[in-house]
Amino acid sequence: MPDGFGEAPLPPREADQVTLRLRLIGRMDAWGLASERVLPRVRKTRGILAVLALSAGRPVLRSRLTSLFWSTRDREQARASLRQSLHELGQALSPCGQVLLATRETATLVGDRLWVDATEVLRLGSAEPAALDVVEGPLLEDLDGLDPAFDAWLVEERRRFRERARSLAEGHFSAHDQPEARAVAARRITGIDAAHETGWLALMQALADLGDRAGALEAFGQARETLSQAGAAPSSMLEDFAQKLRTDLRAEGAARVTPAEAPLALPAARPAARGARIGVAPLKLLGSGAGEHLSIALADEITTALSRFRWLAVVSSASIARLEDPTDTVRARADLGLDLMLAGSVQAAAGGTQVRVALSLLDLRASAEVVWAQRFDRDASDIFALQDEVAAEVVARVDPEILLIEARRAESRAPAPATAYDMLLRAIPAIYRLDRVPFMEAGVLLAAAIAREPDYAAPHAWYAYWHVFLVGQGWADTAEEAMAAAGALAERAVSLDPADARGLTIAGHVQAYLHRRHDQAIALHERALGLNPNLPMAWVFSGAAHGYAGRHAEAIRRIERYRRLSPMDPHAFLFETGLMTPTLLEGEPGRAVAIGEAVIAVQPRLTAAWKPYAAALGLLGRTEEAHAAGRRLLAIEPGFTVAGFLATCPYVRDADLRTLAEGLLRAGLPKD
Repeated sequence: MPDGFGEAPLPPREADQVTLRLRLIGRMDAWGLASERVLPRVRKTRGILAVLALSAGRPVLRSRLTSLFWSTRDREQARASLRQSLHELGQALSPCGQVLLATRETATLVGDRLWVDATEVLRLGSAEPAALDVVEGPLLEDLDGLDPAFDAWLVEERRRFRERARSLAEGHFSAHDQPEARAVAARRITGIDAAHETGWLALMQALADLGDRAGALEAFGQARETLSQAGAAPSSMLEDFAQKLRTDLRAEGAARVTPAEAPLALPAARPAARGARIGVAPLKLLGSGAGEHLSIALADEITTALSRFRWLAVVSSASIARLEDPTDTVRARADLGLDLMLAGSVQAAAGGTQVRVALSLLDLRASAEVVWAQRFDRDASDIFALQDEVAAEVVARVDPEILLIEARRAESRAPAPATAYDMLLRAIPAIYRLDRVPFMEAGVLLAAAIAREPDYAAPHAWYAYWHVFLVGQGWADTAEEAMAAAGALAERAVSLDPADARGLTIAGHVQAYLHRRHDQAIALHERALGLNPNLPMAWVFSGAAHGYAGRHAEAIRRIERYRRLSPMDPHAFLFETGLMTPTLLEGEPGRAVAIGEAVIAVQPRLTAAWKPYAAALGLLGRTEEAHAAGRRLLAIEPGFTVAGFLATCPYVRDADLRTLAEGLLRAGLPKD
């Protein structure tokens, strides 16, 4: 059977079985179950992994692999080299369990344990077109040049992937009559295949039908620039339509300079976006030890990682590099419309064994004020690992910071928020403060945001999240109705934007915490992590779901992943709360108490923290402290009873429920 993409749609993966996740779109990467990076160091071994992954669980003949990667060697040399590469691959994938199977004649990746972004995108894209938005680059863009035979294979695989993805996007385009929907679908087509002139023409026509002739001309400028880079020129059909647009604009007295004539110019008044507009400037080189390639590659890697946060509008680092002075914040604001910029430096220590990366987040709307800064010292022996680690930690840390910055700006705008995005930003901080009156007002804001923009996914996800707190705090008038509302909102959020990792993991938390559907929840969390492995919330909620199912060690390992990504996260009190119960149920009540003390010092109004804290104190025999914790819990949630807690508790193992009940009763909490 041939390797590569099959024509039959792939079945969905059972996410709780997945132990190996692969990114093949753009630069290749691989992660194990606990997000440890398992990408082989040798590029040819990476290529073998890619071929096996694209074979979707089907065995690949060893003779096929030797012909792809050692096409110029004799048979015995090639087979010996393959044996060595498969040994290296097995070692790299050892944290993933028994995922690689090798016989004398074949090699196979176990399909049920494998998640591949490229095949998942094609599977989802047939029903959920937004999934195609993650096609941000060519397949395996960093694996050219391994062997002439492999290069030929890669060209064909890229073509097949691009054509299948484009075909799905074209099908979604054909299914719509409204110009708004056609414009969105056409952008997907050009994003997948930037040289596809029919897609550019469809986008221009859709924008023109919306009355945005200037935007249609801007799309023409993008098409012309893209085609020029490929050594081609726009066809007569594109040129003729662009000329018609110019004529119409002149007739209306509203002619504009096109991007082709001024490549960096944007309209003076940028339309309101759902999310801050951010870019990463090329990093300055300090000293002689750091190479220019690292500066550029690191900026690109951070930009790519930022683009996985759907609420951010990310400008390519190449666009910033094209500025006369990429660090000129005034020009970056004026020419590229940036709200925020990440800038910094790279410095190598003597001998080149260590690299220091210093980064600052600048708010260009506030005279380039530094709103966040961090320094990263890393081992320079593995440049790829350095780039990945720094990029992952940077984006995990700046995402919540930007959210807070945007929320403060929304609150300062008077007298009332004008957009659904503003309403959303005002609601989020009130959710986490857990003051009951502002919390209820946050619910009103989120409902209003949904009413104003019914097709905006983020307010649906956050309103579902709000309902989780409403139930968890004991503030719901009718818990059943609140749970049903949370489920409906979460489902709607995912249907509106199935490529939003935050929406997916919130939906998974609703399924696990409120509805005890742990398998469905874990599948949603795994999809979220596949889309954005740098989202701390997804690691925490994924771990919580495993803990509810009784896998406490796995829960702890996943939740602690957030600490490595974002140790000073502004919402760490909630994430740390997720550690308390699995730690207690793993037989470490003392550690659970220590975590609880830190949590309640930061957020004393969170009932989810007081419950395991009181139970752990009770089990330790610290009766006086346990009773004091129980009284604090009852002050926040007056109707709390142990029986009621057990009836709604997401943990399913009888032994776990007995342990929690015993601890709560020892804390003096009422049984019924």
